[in-house]
Amino acid sequence: MKFIICGAGQVGTSIARHLAAEENDVVVVDQSSELVGKIQDSLDVQGVVGFASHPEILERAGASDADMLIAVTRSDEVNMVACQVAHSLFNVPTKIARVRDESYLQPAWADLYSREHLPIDVIISPEIEIAKAIARRLAAPGSFEMIPLANGKVRVTGVRCTEECPVINTPLRQLTGLFPDLNIVVIAILREGKLIVPDGDSQMRAGDDVYFVVDSEHVSRAMAAFGHEEPEARRIIIVGAGNVGIFLAQSLEESYAAANLKLIEANKPAAERAVEALSRSTVIVGDALDPEILAEANVASAETIVVVTNEDEVNVLAGLLAKRQGCGRAITLINNPVFGPLVTSLGIDVVVSPRAITVSTILQHVRRGRIRAVHSLGEGVGEVIEGDALETSLLVGAPLKDIDLPDGVVVGALVRGEDVIIPRGDTVIKTGDRIVLFVASEAVKRVEKMFSVRLEYF
Repeated sequence: MKFIICGAGQVGTSIARHLAAEENDVVVVDQSSELVGKIQDSLDVQGVVGFASHPEILERAGASDADMLIAVTRSDEVNMVACQVAHSLFNVPTKIARVRDESYLQPAWADLYSREHLPIDVIISPEIEIAKAIARRLAAPGSFEMIPLANGKVRVTGVRCTEECPVINTPLRQLTGLFPDLNIVVIAILREGKLIVPDGDSQMRAGDDVYFVVDSEHVSRAMAAFGHEEPEARRIIIVGAGNVGIFLAQSLEESYAAANLKLIEANKPAAERAVEALSRSTVIVGDALDPEILAEANVASAETIVVVTNEDEVNVLAGLLAKRQGCGRAITLINNPVFGPLVTSLGIDVVVSPRAITVSTILQHVRRGRIRAVHSLGEGVGEVIEGDALETSLLVGAPLKDIDLPDGVVVGALVRGEDVIIPRGDTVIKTGDRIVLFVASEAVKRVEKMFSVRLEYF
């Protein structure tokens, strides 16, 4: 397939890396010659310097025979106009735009993006997706990742193993014997930033980030097996009244009727807008780095603080100060991917990456065939894919132990009707099963070659 990616920032570069690694034809457009040169030096992609919304620039990028345009520049307006030009002049079949400004996202204006007006097939709002991702993490205390799949029947959960974790230093094949009624498959282990695709002999160690697939009805037991039995947070402090903070607070007001919500914002006009947008949250005007403001918010009795300002340094320091004053858990938004591994070692419990969340959302619309969902794990170490098994699939009709899966692929769960099946070696996949699997980044190409026609996953 041929992709045109408008914008060579963090998100555009990450998407280009994913698509180029799978031998797609990728062209990146950006007005910065420095960014275009950098991405061409590091990836097997073409680069075009210029404004992504200009017809002659899209023509140079090959829009006339492109399959998809993904517009993720810093400007909402450039992204939208690029989609319009790609549609009207070059008839590009699929157009995706990142749109941040809340005024463009009001339901009342949804008709704006129809083919008759501003033809954008998929609108990606990073702020809304980030708020949703944080809300999912709040629903599973102790996890740093929580992804619902198969209409909520299955969840991919990420936990960090500590010295107190009951299952560390235990071969994975023994987990079934220790917890016979626990429907769980460990699909990936990150150890010091490096991916381990586990087998039966693999062991989890203290400090590991572990991803597992679990039947949604078994989430509490699975978290207990990893040493996490914390109750859901009911006293929550949000720092930052930008779009993410407002969307999150609104979501929590709707979902947690008994929650005690407080929002801290240093900018008075932004705080006033928050007061107008929220119904049950207490808004405090002040600096979250001021211990007196944190004390006013009663941070010592809060179970969780969520820090989502525009400054990484503020997010980290505010989270650490809150924990020092007694807050149970700190979730921080971190834009710079270099900071992520560092701040968790300092005491931040959960790091939320806008780039990773946005890339995951876009990948769901890039993958072809019978794909239902795609989520990128970690900093792009691999993907969790949900899709349907077709009658001609090589996975159908034979025990999993007899199927020659590529290295780096782990089948995590099957959903058959209303039943969740955690696969073992003798499990046989049937036509129509919903499959959840993990694919390491280096294995995506081999999986595509193996299953592109028969499975229609990609």
